[in-house]
Amino acid sequence: MEGSSDIDLSKISLRPLGLADIDDFMVWGTDEKVPIFCTWEPYATKEEALNYIKEKILPHPWFRAICLDNRPIGAILVTLNSGGDRCRGELGYVLGSKYWGKGIATQAVKLVADTIFKEWTHLERLEAFVDVDNVGSQRVLEKSGFLREGVLRKFFILKGRTRDMVIFSLLSTECQA
Repeated sequence: MEGSSDIDLSKISLRPLGLADIDDFMVWGTDEKVPIFCTWEPYATKEEALNYIKEKILPHPWFRAICLDNRPIGAILVTLNSGGDRCRGELGYVLGSKYWGKGIATQAVKLVADTIFKEWTHLERLEAFVDVDNVGSQRVLEKSGFLREGVLRKFFILKGRTRDMVIFSLLSTECQA
């Protein structure tokens, strides 16, 4: 999946995703390749996607569009744990398949790592769980400075099958100021 990038990575930015972004959202939201390792299925209708944006994305405390020239081509989020686990946040991301292998997801993850520990000062650990077969996403995290901690066997049920997951982490003390 590693390809030569003809994309200027300085044009990659993160911003909140809104209802006005629905047409761009539908490009990757209906792409059959994108949710292979996700819990969701491609969206069938624009109405279904709008409801998801209204009910899940807009209320989320840290959900951002991955943008190329300010147009959403994917999404990235950090979900904060609560209680005794509130020092940890979980990272997740998706990217339209036509942008895979170009360094865009790596750039987006680095942007999150550069900002999330400043925005949420109580956060000490950012972690990601990746399906063992999702080699591309594992490479993204490794290139972004995350440490591969190990494999969690039979850890998650995805689309009816119990899956092994690789856990990655990045600590606040490992980020450059």
